[in-house]
Amino acid sequence: MSVSISAKRAVSLLAVLLLLGGCGYNRLQQQDEQVKAAWSEVLNQYQRRADLVPNLVATVKGFAAQEQKVLIGVTEARAKATSIQVTPQTFNDPQTFNRYQAAQGELTQALSRLMVVVEKYPELKSDQNFRDLQAQLEGTENRITVARNRYIDAVREYNVTVRSFPTNLTAKWFNMGEKPNFSVASEAQIATPPKVDFSAAPAAAPAAAAPATPAH
Repeated sequence: MSVSISAKRAVSLLAVLLLLGGCGYNRLQQQDEQVKAAWSEVLNQYQRRADLVPNLVATVKGFAAQEQKVLIGVTEARAKATSIQVTPQTFNDPQTFNRYQAAQGELTQALSRLMVVVEKYPELKSDQNFRDLQAQLEGTENRITVARNRYIDAVREYNVTVRSFPTNLTAKWFNMGEKPNFSVASEAQIATPPKVDFSAAPAAAPAAAAPATPAH
């Protein structure tokens, strides 16, 4: 009797495994892991960039201490980008994902403005320490682009599987929804270099108001 029950259980288990394999469960799991790995690499490269910022700011400050507005902007953008708590589930939460993306975009723009300011200081551009930091930053930006593209591709493949029949039924059953992706529209805006015109004369300070004539 026990042998018969065990055999039935084995057959039932085999049927479940075949059903899961045939309805795309294994493919969903594989693609989900690919998304996780791609997201981890994006985070690694963003962290690498954040680690470069303090030394970069300190080096620029040594040659251009008067550029306080730009230096503070970079520092604040870095603080904002690193203050968002990122967990393995962040890429499943569109709201947190978008906030993180926006913060990284602000840091990208702040660093771009800093590089524009650097053009005013030839002695800074020729400094070996700055050139090393600049080379590391450029290399990291390239790595970020590659990592983001891999994540975009992994998410696109996963989301197509989630929406396709019959795997959409499996995804719904196991609560595996679509994942947020990087926005192409905002990325185009982030990639646009800021326009800064240092030849323009600073705005004149408003004239002080004349003292009122006392009434007689």
